[in-house]
Amino acid sequence: MTSGKILVSVIVGVTTIFGIALWWFVNYAFYEELDDVVLLVQRGDGQAFEVPLDPAENQVSGINAESSPLRFRACFTLDPVEASALLSQAFLYEDPTPLGAPGWFDCFDAVAIGTALEAGEAQAFLIQRDITRGVDRVGALFPDGRGFMWHQLNGTLE
Repeated sequence: MTSGKILVSVIVGVTTIFGIALWWFVNYAFYEELDDVVLLVQRGDGQAFEVPLDPAENQVSGINAESSPLRFRACFTLDPVEASALLSQAFLYEDPTPLGAPGWFDCFDAVAIGTALEAGEAQAFLIQRDITRGVDRVGALFPDGRGFMWHQLNGTLE
């Protein structure tokens, strides 16, 4: 084997290992599954009210990571009547943009949620403004009671 082939093999090997490590860090490292998710909704008058979520009854699941405030995602279900009551009191959120979740967190499909929000099939609402400086916690509810939460930049840091 010539030195050129050895050099190319080393470069390809290191690049492959680096690519696999990068993929693992983006998709798996730092994420933690959440045991409890709190739904504290902000009203238009600035007051907040809590919607109790029971993990068994509301099928709550969530993930978060300390490495970035934008890594929070959660899915839950509410009774459709509860969902309608929540939306009637909630402060609706302008320009919601759900961010993608890792593929293994399969209850959260950012593209489908975003499409439904644009089509008016779901409503976005503010859960908490500035949960971290410059980041809002936003929720989306479908009429059938399916709900989703994520963090998104609110533009105050520009």
